[in-house]
Amino acid sequence: MQKFRFLALAVIAGLCFMATSHKAEAQVSISIGPPPVCPYGYFSVPPYACAPYGYYGPEWFSGGIFIGAGPWFHGPAHFHGYVDNHYHPDHGYHGPMPARGEAPRHGWNGHPENFHGNEARDGHGHVVHEEHGGH
Repeated sequence: MQKFRFLALAVIAGLCFMATSHKAEAQVSISIGPPPVCPYGYFSVPPYACAPYGYYGPEWFSGGIFIGAGPWFHGPAHFHGYVDNHYHPDHGYHGPMPARGEAPRHGWNGHPENFHGNEARDGHGHVVHEEHGGH
C-alpha cells in the first residue's frame, strides 16, 4: 500500500511539473553574409562558387548586375531564367572558373553572346518546367 501511495504522489508531482512547464520556442538565426562577388554570377548551391561566363542567361542580369541566386536572390517573386547546366561542375564541367572579385571581361554587359540555355530555374536553384523551349 505504501508503494502505491508513493507511486501516486510521484505521478501527481510529475503531472504538476508538466502542467507548469512552458515550451521554449527555438529561435534560429542564420547569417550567411554578403553574396559572393563574381563577374558572371555564382552557382545557387553551396559553396556558391563563381559561375563561368555563359552559365546564366541574360534574364539573370539587370544593367549588367547579377540579380542573385540561392539565399541572395533579389529578383521578382515568380522569376525563372535559363542556365546552361553544361557549365556546372555537377554536370562534368572542368573548364575555367572566374575567381571571386575578378573583373568581368572587357565589354561585358550582362548578355552572353550565343547563349543557349538548356534548363529553366527559379532564383533559388529549383528547376522550373516550362511549356516553351529554352533560349
